[in-house]
Amino acid sequence: MAETSVPDANVAVEHGLAHEGAELTGAQTAHTAAAEHHAEPLFLGFAPPVAVVSASMIVLLAILVWKGAPKMITGGLDSKIAEIKAQLAEAKTLRAEAESLRKEYADKIAGAEKDAAAMLDHARHEAEAIIAKAEKDTVEVVARREKMAQDKIGAAEFAAVTGLRNQAAAAAAAAAKVLIAANHSADADKVLVDQAIAGI
Repeated sequence: MAETSVPDANVAVEHGLAHEGAELTGAQTAHTAAAEHHAEPLFLGFAPPVAVVSASMIVLLAILVWKGAPKMITGGLDSKIAEIKAQLAEAKTLRAEAESLRKEYADKIAGAEKDAAAMLDHARHEAEAIIAKAEKDTVEVVARREKMAQDKIGAAEFAAVTGLRNQAAAAAAAAAKVLIAANHSADADKVLVDQAIAGI
């Protein structure tokens, strides 16, 4: 009896395993079928989401066109373009003013350099004229001083010669007086006087 129970148990185990395998295979098949037959969600039950998004974009674009969005965009772009053109014109004006100022200052610098060169040349000429006048004045002063010195020397020489002549005349008169007194008597003087008167 034990022998008959062991095969029955084996049969029961095999039958149970087969039943479980069948259940597993059925569950996998059902899961696969459910995955294959899974439906996409529908908007209000009739439209897929892609169609709803596309329709919404079309409606939004239509509203924007109806409200004049392109005109607003082009108007904004036109105003921006006009503003940029005005800024460019202002920049051109500022550049022209800067160029004129640069030219004016360059002319002023060139004029200042010319004026400085002319002033330097004038100062050089004045210095040369002052030096020439000083040299001429120096020559004239030296000549005047030399003439004054020569005049003084001449006056001193004349005074010395006159003094010597006076001294010589005085000495000659004294010597003549002595000689006359020694060589002539009153009678001789009378004869000489008479001769002198007769000669007149």
